[in-house]
Amino acid sequence: MERDPDRAPWVTRKRFQSIVAEALDAIPPAFTAYLDNVAVVVEDEPDTETLLDLGLDPNCDSLYGLYQGTPIGERAVVHDALPDRIVIYYRPLAEDFTDEYHLRKEIRRTVVHEVGHFFGFDDDRLQEMGY
Repeated sequence: MERDPDRAPWVTRKRFQSIVAEALDAIPPAFTAYLDNVAVVVEDEPDTETLLDLGLDPNCDSLYGLYQGTPIGERAVVHDALPDRIVIYYRPLAEDFTDEYHLRKEIRRTVVHEVGHFFGFDDDRLQEMGY
């Protein structure tokens, strides 16, 4: 679906960020204890280069979230890389989910999916788990 960059999404960015924060707050403390050095950010949408790097077609594919970093199980004893990042993309989610109930569900699913990558789960395993 072609996106109109000039058309504002139905949900404000502030409300969207609040829903992302709620999704993060819902993650059990046993897991969030490991996320201290993970930045979770909201960006408008993935750029063309990011989509191409992931093997996606920028003309018809999009992305709701992205984990950038080294999964916890693949780290050396001393891990001195930049902090990991989880990016949640505002416009694709707001455009594909046009009411708050479904948007909230997908944001939660996306956040859990990207946190799963931090813990080392690949897409196939996350899909098996419903994420």
